[in-house]
Order: sequence, then structure tokens, then C-alpha cells
Amino acid sequence: MTTAIIIIAVVAVAAIAAFFLLRARPAGGRGLRGRFGPEYDRVVARHGGDTSAAERELGDRVKRHGRLDERPLTEEARVRYAARWASAQELFVESPERALTEADALLADLSRERGFPDGEDFEDRTDALSVHHAAHVDGYRRVHAARRGGASTEEMREALIEARGLLDGLLAGGPSGREHDRHLVKGRGTS
Repeated sequence: MTTAIIIIAVVAVAAIAAFFLLRARPAGGRGLRGRFGPEYDRVVARHGGDTSAAERELGDRVKRHGRLDERPLTEEARVRYAARWASAQELFVESPERALTEADALLADLSRERGFPDGEDFEDRTDALSVHHAAHVDGYRRVHAARRGGASTEEMREALIEARGLLDGLLAGGPSGREHDRHLVKGRGTS
């Protein structure tokens, strides 16, 4: 019986030590991969497979933009942005390039209104967005790149569709977005 108590005590101490060691590790590797998802892979590829360099960059992004508080939108602003997006989608049939230009400007305006970095630095804005909307920021990058030319109509269409995820994320967040969040969950979000 004494041996069993000693074994249980040793196992308990080892489990507690392992728990604290894992908590003390820096938020790299799996933590950053989980937080950034496909953005993690994009940054690793941009660094030629150097995960340490990629994790330093992503860690820097979190330090710079992690405490950013997204400002809530009024319901009027939410409706206005949804209507602008619908207009951009309709414009796509007539002029895909103009539709992408409008979508790019709309996402810049919306992110700025939500509290993301302002100005002409697209990379700084997308870096900040990647910290809070990592799953959808690539759609914004694709719209931004495709509107500059050289993309096929199909590539432009796919970029616009992918960017919709960021639009929905930016429209949904914040206290005044709770009702909008419920509509998205129920599948009744704006088109």
C-alpha cells in the first residue's frame, strides 16, 4: 500500500511539473500554427521553410497588433457595408476589375472603421488583420493583387468569393454585431 501511495505521488508531481513546463513555453510552434492557420504556412513558405524566422515574424505581429480592440460597428454602418459589397458583386458581371477595386476599397474602409491600421501600408493592415482574422485575410490579399491586373476572370471571381469571409468577420465582430452573428450562424447573413 505504501508503494502505491508513493507511485501515485510521483505520477502526480510529474503531471503537475509537465503542466507548468508546457504553460511556460513560448507561444510558438503549435500555438502560432493554431492561431494563424493558413497564414502560418504562407509565412513559413515566404521564409523558405524557416519556421523559426516565420514564428519570429508572427510573434512580432501578435506583439504589435494583438491588443488591438476592434471597434464595434453601428447597425447603419453594417448595412451600408453589406450594401456596398452587394453592389460590388453585381458590378462583377459588367466589370470584374472595377468590382475588385471596389471590394478592395470597401475592405480597407471597413477594417479602418473597425480600428485596424490606417494609411497606405497594405502589408501593415493585412498583418494586423491576420492576427485577428487569420482564416480570411488571404482573400483580401488575393483581391488586392488581382485588381492590379494579370488575373483571369475566374481568379478574380475566386478572390472575391474568398474575401467575403473577411467581410463577414469584420461585420460580425463587436457588441453591436451580436444580432448579425446570430443571423450568420443560422445561415441568414447578408449576401
